[in-house]
Amino acid sequence: MANNQAPQGNHDPAGSTQMFRAFVDEAPQGRQAAASTNSGPRIGVILGVVVAVAIVAAVAWLALS
Repeated sequence: MANNQAPQGNHDPAGSTQMFRAFVDEAPQGRQAAASTNSGPRIGVILGVVVAVAIVAAVAWLALS
């Protein structure tokens, strides 16, 4: 019969556990960097929406007056 059980101890022949732990340890730092870079475009979108609403309001005011 074949022995399909994992070896005892912390030996990981593929190294996937170490790679996973490195990914998990780096993830919060990556999210913080992404959040700080996303604040710029978000402000631009908000300003664009405000300007678009102001233009639509001005055109409606001119059309109705």
